Amino acid sequence: MIKLYNTLTRKLEEFKPLVPGQVSFYSCGPTVYHHAHIGNLRAFVLADLLKRMFLANGYQVRNIMNITDVGHLTNDDDDSGEDKMEKGAARENKSVWDIAKFYTDEFLRDMKDLNNLPPTEMPKATDYIQEQIDLVKKLEELGYAYEIPGDGIYYDTSKFSNYGALTGGALTGNRAGARVGFNDAKRNPTDFALWKFSPKDTKRAMEWDSPWGVGFPGWHAECSAMSISLLGKHFDIHTGGIDLSRIHHANEIAQSEPIVGKPWVNYWVHNEFLVDKSGDKMAKSSGEFLTLSLLKEKGYDPMAFRYLLMLGHYQSQIAFSWEALDAAASGYKNIARKVAELMKEACGRFDQSQYDMRKGAILSAVNDNLGTPIALTMVQDLITASDMSPDTRIEVLKFVDDLLGLQFIDRAQKLLAEDTAPIPSEIQKLADERAAAKAEKNWAAADELRAQIETAGYIVKDEKDGYKITRK
Repeated sequence: MIKLYNTLTRKLEEFKPLVPGQVSFYSCGPTVYHHAHIGNLRAFVLADLLKRMFLANGYQVRNIMNITDVGHLTNDDDDSGEDKMEKGAARENKSVWDIAKFYTDEFLRDMKDLNNLPPTEMPKATDYIQEQIDLVKKLEELGYAYEIPGDGIYYDTSKFSNYGALTGGALTGNRAGARVGFNDAKRNPTDFALWKFSPKDTKRAMEWDSPWGVGFPGWHAECSAMSISLLGKHFDIHTGGIDLSRIHHANEIAQSEPIVGKPWVNYWVHNEFLVDKSGDKMAKSSGEFLTLSLLKEKGYDPMAFRYLLMLGHYQSQIAFSWEALDAAASGYKNIARKVAELMKEACGRFDQSQYDMRKGAILSAVNDNLGTPIALTMVQDLITASDMSPDTRIEVLKFVDDLLGLQFIDRAQKLLAEDTAPIPSEIQKLADERAAAKAEKNWAAADELRAQIETAGYIVKDEKDGYKITRK
């Protein structure tokens, strides 16, 4: 049985697909005006874990993740400010199309580094402009849209009785606080832009003809238009970060259900924030932000970051710090090293019943609302299970890699290859100098040489008849 926490009902529910043996889900993707920061990446790891879990249970999976390359304004709360794509283009003195291409490629590289399976499709908002126009026209025909002259076409949230139901609020309870720069021409504070008009005295880099004049779609329209086009009028799951639930996803529901009927989506799955030491969520607006590329430049394996995310439950906030990442990196490397030792001990004995038991237990933990912390505890127990042959444990670990995407086997194989590679001559020379310093009882020099060796990525271990050098 698969169980997921449904944000819409605020309950843990058994998953029942619309079509037996098949699952369809949509995930809000990146706005490609800048690098994704590591807080953003948690939502994409969640989507990947969800896909892997369903595949492990034998489902056919169709998952869509959009690329937002137009329409996402700098102030999500009140549809004000610059288009983020235009802002990115101005920042780097490039065209919006070049910005979109560059940061889409950067995002895809992050996904590969994190070992995320590619979605079934990754549509771009700019490729679905007509579908978005058609969506707005339909809402206008149904009486849900109105025009603010000189501004755009807006959705009238008072016409949708369930507005805000996703987060448990009624129309008045879901007001976006004291909205900065609130547009007095709106009928309701929660109304949102479906189509924005281009300024009459300015030509935008991205704009299209429409029944209402030249302009561009609002951010919310793209997800409804693309998901309905690619997944149909009803689909199983919609995912995203918890910050999207209050406005963006509430708006998606409001503009979709009048057209397709209720329910549009059966299960809403949201991940909590990655936060800094102060407890604030990580965001680009906070100034300098951390990217996966920066982590790699500092020497961290992207799998260590993925492991850090999976040590916490997706519904719980994770406090990021370099100390926490160091601990995760050490723990991950320790598991990979133990797996490498198992590979050395492989003897050709495989027990199917033990394999099925361990595999079933780990899968059951993940099936229970994506319980990765419990599953990883089981992995630790598996590695040291002396009642199982190394071969049986290795086969279970291969399944774990398919399920969690953590590449334990791959990293263990790399460690084995490194172990058989010769030690560089400069490291050998430092180790010999350290041995000589110890013989002379020059402990300060010996400690300094050890530190140099470790900085270079090696460890020197004293043994009864000398020393041994290994890679970290």
